[in-house]
Amino acid sequence: MKLVNYIKEHWDDTVRLERVGNDKLIGLPYEYFVPSVKGMFQEVYYWDTFFTAKGLFLCGREALVKSTVENMFYLLDKFGYMPNGSNVSLLGRSQPPFLSGMVRDLYEVYKDKVWLSMAYNMLTKEYDFWMTRRITPTGLNRHGYNMENGNIKGFADMIRERLHGLDLSDRSDEDIVENFMADAESGWDFNPRCEYYQTECNFIDLNSILYTMECNMAFFAAELENGEETFWKDRADWRSYRIRTTMFDGETFRDRNFVKDTFSPVFSCASFYPLWAKIATPEEAASTVKLLPLIEMEYGLAVCQPIEREVKFQWDYPNGWAPLHYIVVHALDNYGYKEDAVRIATKYVRAIEKIFEETGTLWEKYNVTDGSIKVTDEYEMPEMLGWTSGIYLDLKRYINEW
Repeated sequence: MKLVNYIKEHWDDTVRLERVGNDKLIGLPYEYFVPSVKGMFQEVYYWDTFFTAKGLFLCGREALVKSTVENMFYLLDKFGYMPNGSNVSLLGRSQPPFLSGMVRDLYEVYKDKVWLSMAYNMLTKEYDFWMTRRITPTGLNRHGYNMENGNIKGFADMIRERLHGLDLSDRSDEDIVENFMADAESGWDFNPRCEYYQTECNFIDLNSILYTMECNMAFFAAELENGEETFWKDRADWRSYRIRTTMFDGETFRDRNFVKDTFSPVFSCASFYPLWAKIATPEEAASTVKLLPLIEMEYGLAVCQPIEREVKFQWDYPNGWAPLHYIVVHALDNYGYKEDAVRIATKYVRAIEKIFEETGTLWEKYNVTDGSIKVTDEYEMPEMLGWTSGIYLDLKRYINEW
């Protein structure tokens, strides 16, 4: 219980209120929580919020989740999409669209249909962004970058510096930014999944999340009795069909390059998103679970299968990240693989507790081969309460240790 109490006692250290804003931060009307107590990441971050909120709900802090989500509605209304975060440097991209999941969690707490109606309108606006700015000829979606919002030269130089072992000499600044900042929008900045042509790929995790959004919207429409439930159910059914018929390679789900008509050669935690979203058939789930040993290590899950690469990425072996453990554990549980789910949750919880005893804090990511913080970094790794705390509490509860 030592670490559980530490987290509970330090949530308030992540709370901020910045109504006016400045040349870096965007002013927001309500209190919000940030990923890190100090140093980096002092803004609202999109997908971080979903995973951190899992722990805040368990600690009875749903009011803080609600005010943070309402700040996200403010940003969505202001820009027409939910940015990566509430910093002006993050306006060129969004992040994985987990907002509908947060709305559903909050609605289950408050049962406020007036609030839900407002949220539904905001989510419709977000869905329009993904279906116009991030749509592909397949009808499925990719990640990308809003070129009009970015410092192209600055971001191209940053990417070359962070991925200094990768030969990008034949690619223009615009090409580099448009592709690699798609990884930033995916949250996996940076990774080898799309073989450096990210804008040509339908992302398996993104499309699974959008399926859950369509399902959530159908649920909200039914609650609001607005006559749109069938529309959303049809969208979800169509997406499920397209994912299963175009993104399953006979063994597992993978990103698909729709230009080259090829599957990603990289097996990663992303392959479990269709199981988390309950898209997979039992047979598809079983064949995916058979590949689990490729990424399961002594202290949890590596992002990707360990293969020799020309450059080291932080979203790759041997790093393990909290949000991916949440997805995979709950994906396994959805299909009855309770023993596997508990084993993985226990491994990752053990890593977090071990390193907390050694360092007195929590971190952004961990080395899951040896249970250390000797990780592949593309920047100096920050201490992090955020999603590490949220998912630690969720997994502790899952394995009945809290």
